[in-house]
Amino acid sequence: MEGRSKEESWMRLVLLLPLLTISQKAASQVLERTVEEWMRYRDECYKRMASTPHPSGLHCNRTFDMYACWPDGTPGTITYVPCPYYLPWFQKVSHGLLSQRCGKDGLWVKGNRSQAWRNVSQCEDDTEVTAEEVETRDLLLSFRALYTVGYSVSLLTLISALLILTMCRKLRCTRNSIHANLFASFALRAVSVIVKDVLLAKRWGMQITEVSDWEVLISDQAAIGCRIAQVVMQYCILANHYWFVVEAVYLYKLLIGAVFSEKNYYTLYLYLGWGTPVLFVVPWVTLKYLKENSECWALNENMAYWWIIRIPILLASLINLVIFMRILKVILSKLRANQKGYADYKLRLAKATLTLIPLFGIHEVVFIFATDEQTSGILRYIKVFFNLFLNSFQGFLVAVLYCFANKEVKSEIHKKWRLWQADRKALVCPR
Repeated sequence: MEGRSKEESWMRLVLLLPLLTISQKAASQVLERTVEEWMRYRDECYKRMASTPHPSGLHCNRTFDMYACWPDGTPGTITYVPCPYYLPWFQKVSHGLLSQRCGKDGLWVKGNRSQAWRNVSQCEDDTEVTAEEVETRDLLLSFRALYTVGYSVSLLTLISALLILTMCRKLRCTRNSIHANLFASFALRAVSVIVKDVLLAKRWGMQITEVSDWEVLISDQAAIGCRIAQVVMQYCILANHYWFVVEAVYLYKLLIGAVFSEKNYYTLYLYLGWGTPVLFVVPWVTLKYLKENSECWALNENMAYWWIIRIPILLASLINLVIFMRILKVILSKLRANQKGYADYKLRLAKATLTLIPLFGIHEVVFIFATDEQTSGILRYIKVFFNLFLNSFQGFLVAVLYCFANKEVKSEIHKKWRLWQADRKALVCPR
């Protein structure tokens, strides 16, 4: 087999790495570890060459050709070295050998392109991508396109809803302020997910032209941006969950007719919605930095660290489920009693929340024990699709139900529209 140029030798690894795994996160982990092992192999080779005495007489010089470490060669013979241990598939080829011919003139034999000839056939990975793996890759790409569209649509709808609630003075009250915070948490979640994907794509899609580019790629400095995006995303997801808890608590207190100071409770709601996530994100970040400070912190080698984020999410979902059941009980009891004095706006609010609470919490509870590590095959794809679809399009549904479909909001928008039309007519046709 003909030898390759230095650039082709290590670029070959990149072309083969996608064959190892379908998962983007796992692929980035394999890539990072391979580059780190390659650098260690290179450094060990240079140290060995520097410490080994040079032979006397004619010989082929020791060298590191960016792929393997070659000792001094005897003229007219073939030199053998083991397959490099940094290869991701090294376990399969650990007994294989690389070979290179040393010419009688004391120079390594060249191939057709004036590059050193060598045989690497025993160190090749013969794994081929199956049709099933290709289908899986295409399916995961479709999932990514699905949630990207969902978050984009949700973001545009949420921004519109936030503008309506904040610009219309008559809509300013504790209830709508809570809605606005919920919209903001959804919007921040959408932005953080999109930004995180962009930064990951930028990092792993950077053009590699020199070996030094690998060192930059896996350096902590290059990962700072995507790590910050990962932290912000986890915070926004938690804040999103706990603002739904606030919505559920507020509605329940409203339905049972509890007397409370909305101003004082609103401050507590702010702490619950925006403050609670900090209690879990900070220790997660600390453990990631101290124990798993690699890549973009998207991998979970020790699942105990990941449960620091997952447990509060499940807790919020369970709280919502319990409150949902209590609200159902209150609504049913009032309907059975046929209380005509029961405020109509409370029923409308209850209908909206009863639609949203199950949508938000039930899917987390359903898959509470079906984690990614414990599911496989079609069940895992169903879980992924279900979660991604609901999580990405939920902001859109929340904005529609809590804002655009709200009679109070629609009435205020109609008033603003009529006033605008009247002002426009007055300007066009002055008396």
